[in-house]
Amino acid sequence: MVTIREIAKAVGVSAGTVSRVLNYDPTLSVSEAKRKAIIETAEALDYATPRNRNRRKPAPFRQPQPTAAMPRIATVHFLERDEELIDPYYIGVRLGIERRSQHYQSEIVKVFHADLFNEGSLLQGVAGIIAIGKHRPAEIAFLEECCDHLVFADFQPSDEHYDCVYSDLALATTKILDGLAAAGYRRIAFIGAEDRISFGEVPYSEARCRAYVDWQKARGTFDPTLIALNNDCNDGQNLRLEVGYEHARELLDRAERPDVILTANDNIAIGTGRALAEAGFSVPDDIAIASFNDIPVAQFLNPALSTMKIPGEAIGECAVDLLVERINGREYTKRVTIPGEMIWRDSCRHPPAG
Repeated sequence: MVTIREIAKAVGVSAGTVSRVLNYDPTLSVSEAKRKAIIETAEALDYATPRNRNRRKPAPFRQPQPTAAMPRIATVHFLERDEELIDPYYIGVRLGIERRSQHYQSEIVKVFHADLFNEGSLLQGVAGIIAIGKHRPAEIAFLEECCDHLVFADFQPSDEHYDCVYSDLALATTKILDGLAAAGYRRIAFIGAEDRISFGEVPYSEARCRAYVDWQKARGTFDPTLIALNNDCNDGQNLRLEVGYEHARELLDRAERPDVILTANDNIAIGTGRALAEAGFSVPDDIAIASFNDIPVAQFLNPALSTMKIPGEAIGECAVDLLVERINGREYTKRVTIPGEMIWRDSCRHPPAG
C-alpha cells in the first residue's frame, strides 16, 4: 500500500503538506498547481483519497460473500449500561453508531465501563474501537493495546494523534450566554459538574463551566455564588436529574437569586424546573432556564425548554466513518467538530432577531 511519504517524495513536498492537502486543510498555503499535483499523484498511485473513496467501497467493508465473516467493531462506553438508558443524548450517540455500522454491514461488540478491564477479551480481533465519552489515560492505553484503530466520540483527547468527533461545548456555551445577555438577563447562574477525569482537582475545569467562568470574568460579572457544581464526578454520568434538583435548591437559598439558570444538560434542566416549581417560582417569569443537548422530551416540557442542540446521532455516525477510514489506510489524524444549534423555546426570553 502506498504511503503519504511516497507521494511526498514523488511530488517534492513534505509528508505534512501531502496530508493537509488530502485532508482539505483550508489553512494550508500552497499553490493550486502543487495541490493538483499532490491529488493526481495520490490517485495515480491508488492512494485512498476522498475522491477515490467515493468511487469505491472501502476494501475491508466490501459487500461480504454469503460465507464471509462480517467485520466487527467495538464500542466502549464511559457510562454503565443503566446510566446510558437514562440519558437520551448518549442513546442518540449509540443509535448513530449502530445505524452507520449497518450501512457498512458491520457487527458491533458493546462494552460498558465496568466491564472494560474484566472483559477485555471481547475486544480481541475487532477491526476498530469507538470510545464513547471521556476516558482516563490508563483506559486509553488499554484500548490501544487491544486494537490498532481507535476513534473517540463525544470526547476530545489531549493527545492530538487520536481521531475524534465532538461538539465544541465552550463555543456553544458562549453562544448561549451571549443570547441570554442580549435577551436582558444579568444574573446568570450555572449548574454543572467538575471534570475530574480529564483535569483532576483543577476547579471549573469542565468545558461548559470553564467557558461560563471565562465569559463572566471577561465582563467583570463573575460571582462564584452563582455556580453550583456536582463534585461526585470521578466516573460515569454526573449530570443527572437529581443534580439539577439539589443544586437549584442551593441557588434559591442564597442571598440574591439568579434571573436565569443555565444547566449543563437537559436532565439537569428538568430537575431544576422541578425544584423551582416546588419553591413557588414560575418559569420563565420568575426564573428562566436554558440548557444543552435538546433531548426529545425538551420540546414537550411545560414550558418547552430552550436548549443548545448537540447532534449526538451525527457524532455517532461520523465516528464510524472516521474508523472505517482508518481501517482502510488513512494515516493522518482527523479531529471533527460538529456545531450545535440553539433552539429558543418558552423557558426563557429570546434574544432580538438578527
